[in-house]
Amino acid sequence: MSEMRLVVTGAGGRMGRMLTRAIHETPGATVCAALERPGSEAIGQDAGTLAGIGPIGVAISDDPLPAFVEAHGVLDFTTPAATVEFAGLAAQARLVHVIGTTGLTEADLTKIDAAGRHATIVRSGNMSLGVNLLAALVKRAARALGEDYDIEIVEMHHRMKVDAPSGTALLLGEGAAEGRGVKLAERSVRSRDGHTGARPVGDIGFATLRGGSVVGDHAVIFAGPGERLELSHRAEDRSLFAKGAVRAALWGRGRKPGVYSMANVLGLTD
Repeated sequence: MSEMRLVVTGAGGRMGRMLTRAIHETPGATVCAALERPGSEAIGQDAGTLAGIGPIGVAISDDPLPAFVEAHGVLDFTTPAATVEFAGLAAQARLVHVIGTTGLTEADLTKIDAAGRHATIVRSGNMSLGVNLLAALVKRAARALGEDYDIEIVEMHHRMKVDAPSGTALLLGEGAAEGRGVKLAERSVRSRDGHTGARPVGDIGFATLRGGSVVGDHAVIFAGPGERLELSHRAEDRSLFAKGAVRAALWGRGRKPGVYSMANVLGLTD
């Protein structure tokens, strides 16, 4: 099989540069196009040079149409509005669309699900092996321990992160809710302030911390009668997200359209 031709979106940003490097380092994959928002200073620059790997002959553009026509897949860690647009284009071109964008609304997810009728979409709040294994463990623990154990999810990221809770925290919350057979939207508590009263049984709480240059720390606490279980993950290098995204793209090549998760990619579904 020929090399998988991949489009990097947000190629001028920190994550985009990491994606370019990860593709370059992965056998069987190649960067065929690189995109940035209109007006970006990165437009016209060689994506490889910007990523620190030397020229690769791919100039960054702001026009996705010709890029998608020539590609097999697209790696997308941008903004919700851009991701929804890219999902529509990926559906038209029948591409693999790997989505690491966070902060997506229910309306955004509905549009992405619709695109999954024609595109092969892999979407996750976190592309790392460790985090997705953690989510599987959280699901099993929530199922085994039941509502006698209160669940609290604590996350910390760098000061520049713009959405909260993090996509990873929500991924872990979804795992906990699924383990209990409930909907996260109906049982999650995102903030507490003032006289809140006693903690309702069955709630899944979130605490968000921001500061410094933290890549990503997450802990899921199961607080029960007389004991406490904590499952945690610490990301030390953002490149692990890029490597996971490339792995997801290669996995998705040739698969039927639909919306998949990293749990599918890693064989963690049950």
